Amino acid sequence: MYAVRNIRLCTKDCLCLFVCPTGATDTDNGQIDAAKCLDSCRACVDACPSKAISLAPTRFPRQQEKQDVSVNALRALGASKGRQELAARNAAKNGATPAERQLGEALRMSLRIQAEDMAREAGFMIPQSENAIAYLRSLLDAPQPEGFPREAAERLLAMLEAQVL
Repeated sequence: MYAVRNIRLCTKDCLCLFVCPTGATDTDNGQIDAAKCLDSCRACVDACPSKAISLAPTRFPRQQEKQDVSVNALRALGASKGRQELAARNAAKNGATPAERQLGEALRMSLRIQAEDMAREAGFMIPQSENAIAYLRSLLDAPQPEGFPREAAERLLAMLEAQVL
């Protein structure tokens, strides 16, 4: 396990800087250097007052099989959340008062998170999912335009395949 920071939750209290024994935390770029992070140390996780830091596994379990009816329902619900997000974006943009605009933006952000959760639960682009691995393979098998980061895609595919139990 290694520490990861959710930038959306981070309040820059920076207690992680003081408790990290290896200097893996970096508030300038918001990242935590996994190579420096001690396995299951938890010092920064426990010190973070905003709960923005959590532990992530170094190896992922295989994605659980889901029935087609569940995947289709999750995709439909995610698409619905996407449409609701668009409506909330319009409300935020066209609100008559600052409070209406702020409420519209808060709803938009909440709906985006919900839609992302639905997509992940349906198996779309979860790192350990066959969907993500198959997508990377399809990119590497197809002709790509100049500037396509082939080496980075190959490294990412190798990492994902190595991390799936």
